[in-house]
Amino acid sequence: QVQLVESGGGLVQAGGSLRLSCAASGRTSSSYAMGWFRQGPGKEREFVATISRSGTGKYYRESVKGRFIISRDNAKNTVYLQMNSLKPEDTAVYYCAARSNYGMGYDHHDYNYWGQGTQVTVSS
Repeated sequence: QVQLVESGGGLVQAGGSLRLSCAASGRTSSSYAMGWFRQGPGKEREFVATISRSGTGKYYRESVKGRFIISRDNAKNTVYLQMNSLKPEDTAVYYCAARSNYGMGYDHHDYNYWGQGTQVTVSS
């Protein structure tokens, strides 16, 4: 089992950047593929990005490609989401998730463990 804690959210102007962190404790994070999801006001939770256990595999939703970068440091049991060129539509609670099954996951049903979320607000 793994516990996940996100940090790094906040208020930023459009065009700005934030870096989210997800610290894992318990079983080492290298045992899991990891993902970032988000849920905006009145919206369903949606996939943002995923990274493989080794960090070599990455995949993004189309709307964040070229702006967001997912990475991981297994020695620190931490996953990151660097968010650049932020837009008001990126405003959401961002969640970190861990997947115990083999391979990356692209849907929230693919993940077993979730953090509590961190708010990201982008002002226009």
